[in-house]
Amino acid sequence: MSKHVTKCSVPDGTRGPWRVERFEVSEQDAKFAGFRAIISGGGRGALQPGIYTKLVHEHRGIVMSDTPDEMRDHSVAVRKARDHVLVNGLGLGLVVAEILARPVVTKLTVVEIDQNVIDLVAPHLTDPRLEIVKNSAYDYRPPKGVRYGAVWHDIWDDLCGDNLPEMTKLKRKYGRRADWQGCWGEHFTRRQMGR
Repeated sequence: MSKHVTKCSVPDGTRGPWRVERFEVSEQDAKFAGFRAIISGGGRGALQPGIYTKLVHEHRGIVMSDTPDEMRDHSVAVRKARDHVLVNGLGLGLVVAEILARPVVTKLTVVEIDQNVIDLVAPHLTDPRLEIVKNSAYDYRPPKGVRYGAVWHDIWDDLCGDNLPEMTKLKRKYGRRADWQGCWGEHFTRRQMGR
């Protein structure tokens, strides 16, 4: 089996209740995860053994990782990114880095509510097209006249039906300002809820 090496450039560290840390998935762990996915019907791909990175909150647990499944969850946002892009939620900065790798992106605005996450991650994202704004996704007001080629909402720790009204609210907020927009986990959540 091939070994995964983390794609995340953010080093291990702690800031307030947040920490970034590496973790290892052994061959046995990877086999168990694959078996669990088959039984639950929830997995889409085999987890490869290797070293990964996770963003952890001391009370909420793991909020994000750079596992292949999680990265696939964001691939549509990366494919759709062009012109001026807005991302709600910074996380480990992986989506940000992938979007900035696209030459068709002229600017990327990231709205992140937690200064500790910004302090942990932002110093490792140095592209001049990047603007990070400390604010809530719900309270942020884009400058007058700004239109986005794509908007990606990724502010939820877990996938559950309770997120759907929040997703709808954010999509309505940017409906007239975006050529395309999406929410992390929306299709999966709607399918699980039978909607």
